Amino acid sequence: MPFGLGLTELIVIFLVVLLLFGAKRLPDIAQGLGKGIREFRRSVKDTTDEFKGSMNDENSNENSDNKKSN
Repeated sequence: MPFGLGLTELIVIFLVVLLLFGAKRLPDIAQGLGKGIREFRRSVKDTTDEFKGSMNDENSNENSDNKKSN
């Protein structure tokens, strides 16, 4: 199970959330959470791609400088 939680703990957490927010609000909360996770993953991917691109540009510049000096 995720985070070392068993089925019983997950059910208790779900029931507490259900009592706090009500059944009508749960789909909205889940949708907002899903959107937040997607946006976070997209941001991490964009940052990683940008970092890799800058590293490739730096490496190609070093290789062209080395070829010019030879």
